Parts: sequence; structure tokens; C-alpha cells
Amino acid sequence: MSSSDQDDAPDGGEDSPLFRRRAQGSSPGVADVPVTQSLIKAASNVCFSLFVLAVLVVTVVAVTYQPPDPWLQSSAAITTSLSRVLPNSTFLVPDDSLLPTGEDFNSSSTVPPRARADTNQDDAAAAVAAASAAAAANGTCDPDAPLNCSDPRVLAAVKAFNAKAFFRKSIVFLSYEAPVPGPKPGQCDVAWRFRNRREKSWRRYRDFRRFSLTSGDGCALEIVKVGKFRSGTNAARRTYRKGPKNPKVVAPPVDPEINDTIPVVGSEAEFKKGKYLYYMRGGDHCKSMNQFIWSFLCGLGEAKFLNRTFVMDLNMCLSGAHTVDGKDVDGKDFRYYFDFEHLKESVSVVEEGDFLKDWKRWDKKKGPGRITVRKVPLYKVTPMQLKREKSNIIWRQFVGQEPENYWYRVCEGRAAKVIQRPWYAIWKSKRLMNIVTEIAGRMDWDYDGLHVVRGWKAQNKQMYPNLDADTSPDAIVNKVTKLIKPMRNLYIATNEPFYNYFDKLRSHFHVHLLDDYKQLWSNTSEWYNETTALSGGKQVPFDEYMRVIVDTEVFYRSKTQVETFNNLTRDCKDGINTCNL
Repeated sequence: MSSSDQDDAPDGGEDSPLFRRRAQGSSPGVADVPVTQSLIKAASNVCFSLFVLAVLVVTVVAVTYQPPDPWLQSSAAITTSLSRVLPNSTFLVPDDSLLPTGEDFNSSSTVPPRARADTNQDDAAAAVAAASAAAAANGTCDPDAPLNCSDPRVLAAVKAFNAKAFFRKSIVFLSYEAPVPGPKPGQCDVAWRFRNRREKSWRRYRDFRRFSLTSGDGCALEIVKVGKFRSGTNAARRTYRKGPKNPKVVAPPVDPEINDTIPVVGSEAEFKKGKYLYYMRGGDHCKSMNQFIWSFLCGLGEAKFLNRTFVMDLNMCLSGAHTVDGKDVDGKDFRYYFDFEHLKESVSVVEEGDFLKDWKRWDKKKGPGRITVRKVPLYKVTPMQLKREKSNIIWRQFVGQEPENYWYRVCEGRAAKVIQRPWYAIWKSKRLMNIVTEIAGRMDWDYDGLHVVRGWKAQNKQMYPNLDADTSPDAIVNKVTKLIKPMRNLYIATNEPFYNYFDKLRSHFHVHLLDDYKQLWSNTSEWYNETTALSGGKQVPFDEYMRVIVDTEVFYRSKTQVETFNNLTRDCKDGINTCNL
């Protein structure tokens, strides 16, 4: 091949298309080197940034994470937590403590509308300004004119005062009523509803106070004096009863929000359509209140699991563990101690007496109208075995001796995994909580608390070797004066029977004991009036368990709390060698 042929060949020469393609194909490889490095560097930066972000997230979670609190969780979690401390088959230790109930648990984070604050400090100040401006515009703010309690400036001034005075006292104001004239010129009585943040239920309470007002700067009204808790008696709603000689006799005030009437089955058809779980009285009767609650909630939990209405006996027996003389007292009413209104709103229940009457009245021994019954003599028949039962009534009879006839045996074993005790359904009596509120209110919700456990525990040197000495008057003074500021209001919750036992504290604090407030359950009190109506006119004694409820709840609302087994003594709460259990 000649040289000229080689020059004209398609694969030869710099000007050939193939050469140009090769040249173009090789040039990007040289130009791509810095681009590739840039991509690698960018990818490295992104990966490092993601790593740093992950470290920050893990750090924040580790710092802010708190393990779940069983009191703030479901009924199952609460039951599991309490199962660790409550005996499995027997309650052997004398029991004078207070088992938590539903309002002690934060069962809901949603605040119902009626429990939301009426106003805050800023809103109250704005309301005062608006009322004053309106009065100035209308020419109705004559400083020499008599005080008119219906003047909008009065309520605005009261709201502003309360928002400021109770800002740090855990009180949430919910609603106000129209002010009414007090007994003297320049005085107005005002009532309102409130709740306490230290109580996890959404219960509302009532207060009414007397305010003395005078003209201030501009058209505003100033409050110069305020009465104590429930001092504004003209704003209290009073009921009247007719007497043979006095047509209008003022009765002690009552709480109109309490409705613990017994639900009734309306008709035969409704009764026969229903499904019921009936627990006969077992060995739990006259046992400690804690065992009663544990067993009662087991029955409610099984009824809920079976989707049935629980038949309950309102008659209770107060164990000797909660009486002064140590003897059992039968014939107590469930409603003395617990909130029946809340119970019937939370779960489906009927009262045993009415249920048995309706059963006897509407049952036909034969034919299609017969009420079907499944009798269950032993607790060993599990709720799971009864899940498909079609009978109108499941009748648990609890045959046998103790502890075989305890109600809570139904919820042991495999059943413990499926039955959830409805703790949310059991609240303490609103009547007793009204007493708690009044005691705390009389101390203006500004007090510290001391809980002193003595009684049988102080006498039992084997289980509590140091308790008696650690809770002697001198020992208490020595320790409490180091924990609480001098001359503070100090509420002492205790089972110590001698009133003067704490006299040595009186030179250091303003001491308050439950017996200082006996008038709140005397025969002139709201509590006495309401419980007497429940008992059919018979006087109801304010027993030891009622004292435990009120004493403990007042203590729980105190600011600084000094506990026996956390602060006063080296002994363990449940006896020797139990501190780490």
C-alpha cells in the first residue's frame, strides 16, 4: 500500500473522524478528575452531617427521656404496679393505709370545657381596664356614689385580685357568679367554682368570699379587704326545709353537683334484654378497705371483659382495721367513702336490692319469658371460659372457705393477663373531698405538710425497731425545723391519737390537726346533712377511714411534704429488710 493510500485510509490522520472521536473520548477523562473529587467530597460532607445530626438526636433523647410512670398509664399498668406490693392471696398485715384511687392517676390529658380556666392574670387586668373605661364613657364612676355590686367593675376587680393572689397556689378559677351585696355598704359577696391542680380529677369546688371595695385611680375599683374561705355567706346557695312552726328553716348548704341516686331498670323488656354479672357476698366482706377495693375492681374488670352490667351491693362492712375499738361495723354505705355518681358514669352497674326485686318480679319459671342463669360456684371458672355465655345472668356464688371465696381470686393466674381493673372508675367521695377543700382553703392553700405514722407500727419493735424513737416529740422537732421554714402553716396528718402530742412544734410553726376542723362534720355541717339523708335520717359517725381519707388528701395538697419513712425514720415502710423490695 502506498503512502498516499495510507493517508486516504479511514483510520489514518489527525483529521480522520475516528481520530477526532478518540480525541473527544479521551478529553473528558482528563476533565472529569476534579468533578469526581468534588462529588466524593460532597458525599463525605453529607455523610458527616448526617452522623453529627444522629449524635445530637441520640444525645437529646438520652437527656430528656424519662421512663413511663405507672400512675400515668393504663389500668393494666396500674394493676401491674400495685400487684408488686399487694399480696397475691391474703392481706395479712393490719391495713390502715390509703390505697390510691382513680383521681390519684392522670387518666386523661384532655381538659373538659367546664374545667378550663375562666381567666388568667393578664386577661383579668384587661377586664379591669375595659370595665373602667366603659364606666368612664357612660359617666357612671362617681367615687362618692354607693357601691353597686352589680357594677361590672366589681366582678372585674375580684377576678384580677384572685388571678394575682392565687397565682402560685395551684388554684384554677373556672367560673364566677354575679356578685351580691354584703351585710355592710362597700361590701360584696362573690362565689366561684375552681379546681386544684394537685388533684388529678377534673372535679369542681365552690368558694364564696366577702370583698370590701373602694374607688381607686380613674374609674377602677380597688379591693381593700378580703374574707377567708367561704366567708361570703350571702353568695352561698342555701336550701330550705319546711317545719311545723317555721315554714322556712335554713338547712346547711349542700353540694348541688352530687348526684348519687341509684340507677333503675325501666321495664321488664329492658331487664330481660340486659346481660348481668352478679357476685354474691364472699369472704372479702368485713376485710380491710384495700382488700375491698382490690376485689371490687376485679369484679368490675370481669364485667367489662364480658360486656355485662355489674350487680353491686351498696352495703359495706367497715373492717376493725379502720375503727377505734377494732370491731367490724356492718351497714355502711358505699357512697360514704366513694363517688357513686362517677362510678355509674364510668361503668355499667345496678344496685343489688333493686336487681333482685326486678329479677323475682319479672322471671317466669317456664317458657320463652324465663330469665336464664348460669351459676358459677367456684372462682376457678375463668372469665375466658364465660366469654361466650349467653345467659342473662352469670351468678358467681363464691362457695368455699377463705381465701377460696375472695372475689379477687377470679383475677389471678391466666385471668390476670386479660382482666383490667378499671381504676379510673373509683374516686373518693365528693362529700369527703369537700371537707378536704375547706380545710386547705382555710389555710389559703399555703401550707406545708408533715405525715407522722405511729399507732401499731410504733409499738411493733420487731418490724419497726426505730420508728417509736424517731417519731418522738423531740425527734420530730429536731428534724422538721431543718426542713420547713419557721412559722409556716404546718398541717400534720397522723394516726397518733393524743392531740397534744405535737405541742412542741407550736413554738416553731402554726400547727393544724384534723381535729381542729371538727365542725366540718358536726351536726351543723354540709357533710352531716347529706350523709343523714343517705342513711334515711340516721346519724352517720365520722369514722377512722374517713379520717384517713381527709387527713391524707389534705397532706397531699401541701407544698413542702415531710414523710415518716422518707424523712423521719431509718425504718422501712413495710417493715424491716423491705426497703429495697
